[in-house]
Amino acid sequence: MAQEILPERPAAGGPAAGGAGTAGAAGRSPARAPAPYFTRWERLRGGGRAGWPRTLLAVAAGLLMWAAFPPVDLTPLVFPGVALLAAVLHGLPARTGAWLGFVAGVAFFVPVLEGLVKIGPDAWILLAAVQALYFAPMGAGIALVTRLPFWPAWAAAMWVAEELVRGRVPFGGFPWARLAFSQTATPLTPYASVGGAPFVTFLTALIGCLLAYAALAVLRALHARRALAATGDGDGPDRAAARRALIRPLAVPLAIAAAVIGGGVLIPTPTAGRPVTVAVIQGNVPRLGMDFNSQRKAVLDNHLARTRELAARVRAGQVARPELVVWPENASDLDPYSDPEAYNAIHAAVQEIGVPVLVGALTDTPDGERVENRGIVWDPRSGPGDYYVKRHPVPFGEYLPFRDVLTKLITRFERIPRDFAKGTRSGVMRMGPVTIGDVICFEVAYDQEVRDVAAGELLVVQTNNATYGRTSLPPQQIAMSRLRAVEHGRTILVAATSGISAIVAPDGRMIDQSREFVPDIQVASVPARTDRTLADRAGALPEWALAALAAGAAGWAAWFTGRKNEGN
Repeated sequence: MAQEILPERPAAGGPAAGGAGTAGAAGRSPARAPAPYFTRWERLRGGGRAGWPRTLLAVAAGLLMWAAFPPVDLTPLVFPGVALLAAVLHGLPARTGAWLGFVAGVAFFVPVLEGLVKIGPDAWILLAAVQALYFAPMGAGIALVTRLPFWPAWAAAMWVAEELVRGRVPFGGFPWARLAFSQTATPLTPYASVGGAPFVTFLTALIGCLLAYAALAVLRALHARRALAATGDGDGPDRAAARRALIRPLAVPLAIAAAVIGGGVLIPTPTAGRPVTVAVIQGNVPRLGMDFNSQRKAVLDNHLARTRELAARVRAGQVARPELVVWPENASDLDPYSDPEAYNAIHAAVQEIGVPVLVGALTDTPDGERVENRGIVWDPRSGPGDYYVKRHPVPFGEYLPFRDVLTKLITRFERIPRDFAKGTRSGVMRMGPVTIGDVICFEVAYDQEVRDVAAGELLVVQTNNATYGRTSLPPQQIAMSRLRAVEHGRTILVAATSGISAIVAPDGRMIDQSREFVPDIQVASVPARTDRTLADRAGALPEWALAALAAGAAGWAAWFTGRKNEGN
């Protein structure tokens, strides 16, 4: 068992220390407890309750999981990462499991969120630490459920429960770097069409936990074999029994893991649909950094120029005429409703290409107190029509909770002079010959926001990654879009101001992809689909069911442990 491999350090003065103070000679005063500072130093030097071996293995688990995500993209490493964390937590007290879960979370989130260093090292480390806190109750839960039969299933459900809470609390949550988003081009990807991203997370964690189960079983069998050899009974029938004890517990979990992987390969990912020619425009920005929005006119001019270039290529017969064009988020930070020059320039470019263009623009609310992040369907004849307002603005980025207090403490928040308004409806809109479903920027990480627009025949992700250019965040966002394409069986058009823009097929294939910080025009014929996947029909049910399974298993394990302690 794991306890035999990585034992917890006994508490100072406890039974392992010889019971000082309880077995003294008659008439002798009990030994005084060590000074508190001495006790703390001893615990720190020994690695605390968990011990340094377990603590360092928890760090290694977090780093292995990080390496499975873009841009490193060593996707198979997520399985040994999950396995190592499960083995480290196996059979521990819940409090120790919580600490090790947090340690693994820090080792995971610090590198996976390194793109936030562009905002500031303090913001990066603080958000990583906050995200790691969600791993603490998960670590406690996994430590508890490893005492139960079939514990790999309950431990895998703990991952789903953690992501459910982290993706909702507080301020709407931050569901970045979910296990599912490491599996966007693997045999597990097709499961997204069955139970959505939560189901992919569950299966990813299940395979890792099965590997841990197998490894621990082998170690127990080897321990028993050594014990037999030490007694001189290692020959004959006993040796054969030990060999069977080594093979049997290894074969079953590995067979289940192989069946899960093989099952994903057998799930069909349909791509047939009515062909529609689409275009994605990446205009680029003048420079990197937080202040690129000060050059708002230059950004708009870049997207106007690329659209006029596309029209020229169409007239020259170099590319097919698109039936719709998509611009990114923030393509126009000049409000076209109130700025006549911006309105006329956009309308002229849309008329030149002659088809509807989805324009990403920042607009004022009617009262002028807030800003709306809009995707506007701009018709070449009638101008701006239907629009979608981003429903999930970024806390501390697009709106500021506790504004009165925080602006006095952190001057950087002066860069958010006005809050972004929250949209109230989904982004399903008619655009030329098709219905599209629009989400903006990091909304692609949220199951509900994408599910709400999956009724569209095509899905669109308008994004602005200029601040985070050449970091881990743009490729991670593309990975999410690839999983969403399979989950909902839809072509996804990703339009980014500076990259990465992409056209993703319903089976997750990359039809086209831009480089960062270069202008780009992508034109392709893609399938427009109306069929709904099983994941669409099931909605959030698989996620809540698996989270309830985790909660029930934790309660069962706590009750079981309590009864066992009473019996002792």
